[in-house]
Amino acid sequence: MTQLNETTQPVVTDGWKVNSSLAMRRRLMDRLATVLSLCATAVALIALGSILFTLIIRGAGGLSLITFTHSTASPGLNGGLANAIVGSLIQTAVSILIGAPIGMMCGIYLADYGRGWMASTTRFVSDMLLSAPSILIGLFIYELVVVPTGQFSGFAGSLALAILALPIVVRTTEDMLRLVPVSLREAGIGLGASKWRVILFICLRAARTGVLTGVLLAVARVAGETAPLLFTSLGNLDWSVSLARPMASLPVTIYQYAGSAFDDWVQLAWTGALLVTVGVLIINILVRVGFGRKGA
Repeated sequence: MTQLNETTQPVVTDGWKVNSSLAMRRRLMDRLATVLSLCATAVALIALGSILFTLIIRGAGGLSLITFTHSTASPGLNGGLANAIVGSLIQTAVSILIGAPIGMMCGIYLADYGRGWMASTTRFVSDMLLSAPSILIGLFIYELVVVPTGQFSGFAGSLALAILALPIVVRTTEDMLRLVPVSLREAGIGLGASKWRVILFICLRAARTGVLTGVLLAVARVAGETAPLLFTSLGNLDWSVSLARPMASLPVTIYQYAGSAFDDWVQLAWTGALLVTVGVLIINILVRVGFGRKGA
């Protein structure tokens, strides 16, 4: 779009106007996309902030020593949430103890061994479980465990939560192992180590931060689930730490108390919702700040 004069200096023609108008349109579209993205982010932050603010305002009034030391009771008897808190911790811990090792082994298989239709099928099922409604998982465990045994139990609830945590650990483990440089694997094999030793002592150690992040995200995912527990562990107004009996949990207690006509139960429902939200928020902050900077 330029031509040379007798002194070999470039002479600019009118072609710059076309490029200038194209660049201007690109800048306008870029700024429009930026504004729309900021607006969408602001709407999301306002919505999340309003939810958290409401929970703090409505739930903080129920925070007391009784809430953490007394079990649930009938209306007007000054009950707390101790058994529900303990039940949630037990069921979440057992579900992670079941789901995390299985998920890690599946992720290792998909990243290092999986080939052909078996790997494709495993990956497809894992992706489907990521988006499966939790109530369907609860119904599945209800038919598989509760109906044959004839009673609800904390173990059935833990098993349902483990299935929900499983695909998150599978996907995270596979992705993190695929990020490990091939040179590390080749170095281990070159030193004479077997493949399983390379995976266990080199690849997993290099990807341990990402894998642990996936486990914590799975904890945050299952900690607030209600639907599968309604069909499995059901709930319990008394103390129960036995996995063979119905077990209380915060999500189920919130569900039962939130629609109650009694003010003290409604207050406990708000307080329980605040406790669950704060717990999940702390886990997510730990993942983002504590492990996000280290990478795989």
